[in-house]
Order: sequence, then structure tokens, then C-alpha cells
Amino acid sequence: MSERHEHPVQLRWSDTDVFGHVNHARVLGLLEDARLAMVDSTPGAGIILARLEIDYLHQVHYRIGEHLTVATTITRLGRSSIGMRQELTQDDRVVLRAEMVLVNFDYAADASTPLTDEQRAHWSRWLAG
Repeated sequence: MSERHEHPVQLRWSDTDVFGHVNHARVLGLLEDARLAMVDSTPGAGIILARLEIDYLHQVHYRIGEHLTVATTITRLGRSSIGMRQELTQDDRVVLRAEMVLVNFDYAADASTPLTDEQRAHWSRWLAG
């Protein structure tokens, strides 16, 4: 049985915009922080973001000291790519849902490369059943 990866994130007052809610660009940084917390630090692991689709479901509000949660699951393991879903939760409801594709990348060759067995084992911990 796989488990989703949950990562706590904290907002800053400076993350809000003129309308008083958290700016959409800052939310992207929260998702990135949660993804980076999952990355295998093995040299040569080279995972890059290739596609990102986001549904903003509700406004995100800044509250002093509040921690939000980004829950991440792996939706697909391909030959060289990883499908991922992330959900940001505030007030016990999903306020943002993102679907993305990450690609295993060889920077020297400037091309995608197949996932290794070790990488597959690493990411499969969070593979949705």
C-alpha cells in the first residue's frame, strides 16, 4: 500500500497580494518545496519539471503562524517520466490541485533518460494504487 507524502509549508505575510490572498506565484513555490523534499539526493538523479497544470479551487489566506499541508502522490511511473499530483490544504479543504509530469534528465546529453531501478523504487513509495 502506498502512502502519500505530506509536507508542511508556512506562508509569509509578503506572500499576499493587493487583494489580500496568497499570490498564485507563491503557491507554486510551496508545491516546489514539497517536491524537493521528496527528491532522491543521489548524484545524477536529475529530475526536472516538464509539465504543470493547476486548478485553483479556493483562495489561500495568510494567517500568522499557520502551517498548511501539501500532499503528494505519484500517479504514474513511465519509462523516463513520473506523473505526480499535489494538493494544498487549508481549513481542512483542498484549495489547490496540481497535476504534473517530471522527467528524468541527463544534463550532459540535454535529453531525457530512463528511470533507473533505484529511482523507480524511490518514487514507487508514493505510487497511488
